[in-house]
Order: sequence, then structure tokens, then C-alpha cells
Amino acid sequence: MKRLWLRLSLMISGVLFFMFFMQFLSITLERTGMKEDLDGPPDAPPAEIQQRLIDFMLFSIVVGVGGGVVIGRVVSAPIIELVKAADKIGKGDLNTRVRPHGSQEMIDLADRFNKMAEELQHAETLKNNLMADVAHELRTPLTVLEGNLRAALDKVYSLDEAEIANLYGQTRHLTRLVNDLRELALAESKQLHLEKYPTDVSSLLAEVVQALDPLAAEKGVRLIYESAQLPELSVDPTRIRQAIFNLLSNALRHTPSAGKILVAGNQVKGEVVLSVKDSGEGLLPDQLAAVFDRFYRADKSRSRETGGTGLGLAIVKAIVESHGGRVQVSSEGLGKGSLFSIYLPMA
Repeated sequence: MKRLWLRLSLMISGVLFFMFFMQFLSITLERTGMKEDLDGPPDAPPAEIQQRLIDFMLFSIVVGVGGGVVIGRVVSAPIIELVKAADKIGKGDLNTRVRPHGSQEMIDLADRFNKMAEELQHAETLKNNLMADVAHELRTPLTVLEGNLRAALDKVYSLDEAEIANLYGQTRHLTRLVNDLRELALAESKQLHLEKYPTDVSSLLAEVVQALDPLAAEKGVRLIYESAQLPELSVDPTRIRQAIFNLLSNALRHTPSAGKILVAGNQVKGEVVLSVKDSGEGLLPDQLAAVFDRFYRADKSRSRETGGTGLGLAIVKAIVESHGGRVQVSSEGLGKGSLFSIYLPMA
């Protein structure tokens, strides 16, 4: 890059000198009467011819060097900016961006560099948020375990059956949390293993509804299943079943007794739509945008035991997107229920 101007200068100088020399030679031959007879050069060129030749050489060098410097700077300036920006990115300054300018190729390169920087910054933000969220979520169950075990070791009180059950519940929560975090991390890093093959999605819906029907009946919630005849999709049935299970479990958690949940499957404009509609608590408009975030709980008063790990919907989103689909949520407001929909492409 540092010698680009030099190479351009030599190239321009050579071209200019060749052009000027050929023009000069043509004029000289005309003036000396030698243009018609080119059997051999004159014995010695006149002093004026020598001086003009030197002038042409000097002019070619000056113009070539000047043009090389100018063109070199114009061509290399965007590349130098990219090099400096890459150095900053390498040192951890992920806010660095470059100004797209120069040729169309350089503009395209700058745009792709900026997109890469944005993705790196987004990944770094996700990592930092995940670390903060994990630390926050692990703190409570670990504190409970440590406090109870310390009290038992200090013989403040003995661990009866109720205390042991409480400690067991905390360890189960930690196990679920670790497993959910692993699933989410694999999905978000595009490393979630998928075993796709033609699958009857209607049967998946029916299986999940049948599995959770006893829990719904115990809570006094009416579970309704409606599905059109759906085509087979090339999906990972285990992962899709997990996504449906998470949506339905979330709906049961937020639907009070005497409520109802409608599970449906439809085909709309080249997509298979799997939906879970409940008559539960509902969501505010500002909650709709955050409901798929990690560790988000719409009801802040819910404990981790009753509110789950806070990762279920985030896992649903990651699984569906890994299949090339999308997930949406809508609600008419608090107390009016929510509608979660999974859209899977048919192609």
C-alpha cells in the first residue's frame, strides 16, 4: 500500500514519455526531412533536439510522479481507512465504522465491513447480557443452598423433610437453567444440531396437547385442539415439539382456572402456522417486544419456581429461526389473553 503511489508514478511516467517521444520523433523527422527515408538515424541529433528530449523526459517524470501521488492517495485512502478500522476492531473497539466512499467496489467493501462490525458488536452485547443474566439467575438458588447448608453445618437447625425438599427444588431449578442455557447458546450460535426429515406437524400438535391435557384439567383450564390437514414439513420433530411444548406450558402458566387455551394448525400463503391462543393475563404493547428476551417475565411478582427459568420463549424463538421460520405474539391488552404463532416455511 505504501508503494502504490510509486508504482503508479513509474507507470504514468513511462506512458507519458513514450507518447511524447513518439510525437517528438515524428515532428523531428518531418523537420529534418527524414520521415520518408528511415534507413538509419542521423549521425548526431542537433543540440535543440537533445534539449527537447530532455525536457520531455523531465515533464513526463514530474507529471507521472504528481499523477501517481494523487491517484495513489485517491485509490488507497478508503483502503487505509479500512486497515485502521480493522486494527481498532481487533483491539476491541466495536463501535468503529468506516465511511463508504471511493469506487463502487470500495463502497461495497465498506458496507460489508460495517455490517460485520455491527454483527460483532451485537454478538458482544448478547454475550455480556447473557453473562449478567446468568449471574443474576444463579445467585438466588445458590444463595438459598449455601444458607441452608451453612445453617445445617452450624447446627442452627436440622434439615427436616421440608427443608430437604426445598433444597432439592433449588437444585432442580439450577439443572433446568443450565440445560436451557445450553440449548439457547447452541441455537443462537447456529450450532444447534437439527435432524430434519418429513414430519407430520399435525401429529406433533396432537401429541403435545395430549401430554399436557392432564395438567390443564388439574388446573381447571379447558384445552381445545383444532387443526386443518397440514402438509409434511422437513423439520426436526424433537425441536419443534419442544417449541410447541414451551408455548403451551407458558399459556398454562398464565391462564387462570376456568380459562381456555386453543391450539391450532393452519396453512397460510406457503407457510404452516402453529398457534397457541389463551384467555389469560395478556400483555401490554411494550411487553410484546420483550417477551422473547432471555429471563424476561411479564409478571415481575412471579417467583422462579412458579415462573420457570425465563428462557422458554427465547428457546422457542431460537428453535423456530433455526428452521428458517419466525414466531410472533399479539395481545389486546391485560386480561384479554395472548396469541403466540409459529410460522414454518413449506419449501
